[in-house]
Amino acid sequence: MQRRENEKERGHIRFKEEDVLLATQMLAEMDVMMDIMYYLMRRKEERAFVIVLIKAEEVDIASLIEGNKRSTDIFFALERVPDTAVVICQDTRVDGGYHFASRIRTILENNGAKGLYMVELEVGSTQYDKKYVVFRLVELFIKAKEEKQEGEIVYKSLR
Repeated sequence: MQRRENEKERGHIRFKEEDVLLATQMLAEMDVMMDIMYYLMRRKEERAFVIVLIKAEEVDIASLIEGNKRSTDIFFALERVPDTAVVICQDTRVDGGYHFASRIRTILENNGAKGLYMVELEVGSTQYDKKYVVFRLVELFIKAKEEKQEGEIVYKSLR
């Protein structure tokens, strides 16, 4: 089936059902943790944090990530979205998040991961609503899939 003409020319993101499910579960799972991160940032205990969204098929994503993250990194397996996980890296800037994601990518690839997509979003300010942060991360994920950036680490910063 061909795409409608107006869908070809828009150039903006459309959330499919699976993307809405992803955003919904991320909001539910990460709500309290985001409150904690913002609290720490307001107290100047945290400068920034990074959220990494990872999709990897044909591997046990949970055990591979949990066994290779720092004790201060918070791991969320998204049960309703198969093969997908989120890691919040406390007190981490975009470059540190990139190094973490690069290390995890290598581990996943060495264990036979297929369909590997990784997006990272640095949050450097509490001015952003928690929902906006999650929606922005999901947008990056959608774009990475649309642009076939499999195996790449896509990263952005909110400051």
